[in-house]
Amino acid sequence: MSDLICVGAIAGAFGVRGEIRIKSFCAIPGDIETYSPLTTEDGSQSYTLTLSRPINNGFAANIGGVATKEQADALRGTRLFARRDQLPSLPDDEYYHTDLIGLEVLDTGGQSLGHVKSVQNHGAADLLEIHAPGMKDTVLLPFTLVAVPTIDLTAGRIIADPPDGLF
Repeated sequence: MSDLICVGAIAGAFGVRGEIRIKSFCAIPGDIETYSPLTTEDGSQSYTLTLSRPINNGFAANIGGVATKEQADALRGTRLFARRDQLPSLPDDEYYHTDLIGLEVLDTGGQSLGHVKSVQNHGAADLLEIHAPGMKDTVLLPFTLVAVPTIDLTAGRIIADPPDGLF
């Protein structure tokens, strides 16, 4: 499990006075401000974030050390991370996406189906993107209790009961 969790990304400048457009990846989007200061993935930069107002697909925000549109545009694409200890603890049936990536996926008979490459959400529900050995394409497994009955973070594995014909 990683010590840093990606909670948002800078989408570029908003206006000409150094405000940034930020996308929040938090369950409650406005909570991103409470995890400030946020860092880059390598920890080389730290940013204090203050949300100004909601806008389409995110928030307008002020970020420490950014005063011009050019400085804000230079940060476009920067992913922002919070320390795990800053984030709330989760109930037993909820997981941070970063904890699932890399886990081995086994079927109910114990045969390896592959490893979790990413967790995606296209609006309806989460999907586990699984890189299966011997397959050139990845497989998208619905992340539901029916298809994924067991997750064992300690052992680093997921027990899945995929729909027939998926693998």
